[in-house]
Amino acid sequence: MELLSDIILDTVLDCLKMLPFLFIAFLLIETLEHCSGNLTGRALRKLGKAGPVVGALAGCVPQCGFSVMAANLYAGGVISLGTLMAVFMATSDEAILIIMGNPGKLKEVGMLLAVKVLAAVTAGYCADMFFANRIEAVKECGKICVHCGCHGEKAGIVLPAWRHTVKIFLYLLVFTGVLNLCIHMLGMERLSTLLLGDTLLQPVIAALIGFIPNCAASVILIQLYLNGAISFGAVISGLCAGTGVGFAVLCKVNSHKKENAKIAGLLFIFAISVGIVLESMEIFIGF
Repeated sequence: MELLSDIILDTVLDCLKMLPFLFIAFLLIETLEHCSGNLTGRALRKLGKAGPVVGALAGCVPQCGFSVMAANLYAGGVISLGTLMAVFMATSDEAILIIMGNPGKLKEVGMLLAVKVLAAVTAGYCADMFFANRIEAVKECGKICVHCGCHGEKAGIVLPAWRHTVKIFLYLLVFTGVLNLCIHMLGMERLSTLLLGDTLLQPVIAALIGFIPNCAASVILIQLYLNGAISFGAVISGLCAGTGVGFAVLCKVNSHKKENAKIAGLLFIFAISVGIVLESMEIFIGF
């Protein structure tokens, strides 16, 4: 009982320390979204072959809006498969903000973003060059409805930022508590072994977690990584597979079910490929 009380206390204190960082970050993100959301949509419409580059840069902004926007634009026949894939793979949801809430881990942010953007751009151009003709169905142009469910009417900036903060705080509280309990009961080495640590299969497990259409997936992945239970290659694989609610929105607005399934399969292949390459570098050459 005393052990459980200590775990709960440590968990609450750890999460409370992150609360102000999360709220400030979400305020900045909401401000950016309000100021540049429509501009980004117009830019994606006009970029053509540069779409995967700008899509990757837009996708790495830690919020669900751009992946939802890309899903709607793709369903409306406005952007290419490669641009959609770049946005999806670059999307980090709240993972970046969680790392930023741990000041001692800030150096991880640059590496994670750089690898994800590079992977997203590469995957985007590969998708356009080699897979678009096999996957893309004929679209009804102009059928676009951009909405991610994160904002009410006239909600402003502060209220949505606070809602996001509370939501992520609760996810962190629950998962961090469970993770701390597992670490105390099993030990970090045993937990890592259960998650196929130091094997090329760990990125596959991480990618499956990443497919959960909810920001809880990124919370789980980044907390496992920060606690040493999964590798850098695995967390990249999981975060590349994770689209926030972007893929769920795509399934809703795009009536071509086979096309959606092919997109999911291609995204999974790209995500685990990146993870396995990084995992191989870690295992064999100590990257």
